[in-house]
Amino acid sequence: TIIRCFDSGQLKGFRVPGSRFRRIPRDILYKFMKDNGIPTDALESGKRKALIVDDDRELVELLEDVLAADGRFEVRSVNNGFDAGMMVRDYRPDILVLDVMLPDINGKEVCQRVRSDSTLDDVKIICISGMVEQDKIADLRAAGANDFLQKPFEVDTLVARICRLLDIEVSQNA
Repeated sequence: TIIRCFDSGQLKGFRVPGSRFRRIPRDILYKFMKDNGIPTDALESGKRKALIVDDDRELVELLEDVLAADGRFEVRSVNNGFDAGMMVRDYRPDILVLDVMLPDINGKEVCQRVRSDSTLDDVKIICISGMVEQDKIADLRAAGANDFLQKPFEVDTLVARICRLLDIEVSQNA
């Protein structure tokens, strides 16, 4: 059973302190099920949650439209770092597309705040920005970003990277 696999260490997760309950992150459970030939229909029916954080409203609308049209994503967006911090905790996205140059809080700081909360460990973060300095990109990765994409970029490239980070199939269009 799943419990035996968890208890033996074959399936990674954690126990809820003070209770007998176990928690297994969705992506780990999905991979385990795929690897062991267990049907994943129930997991695949749910849409993945995407949060877009950028002060460029036109870009946000474009990304919302593309991800919604894909059919596999439930999309929300905010336009500043403060709201991003609040929304990440409330919405619990699977993927966070984060502009680095926000009007109020630097994207690096948003990354650090997300990574400082262990309940958000499963959130994947793709930072986007027009900056090109390699040391700044390295700083973002050190702060917890999983990927970086330089603006301007092809939307299909972003969707493909989102899919790879979430371990879902890249659509033929991306």
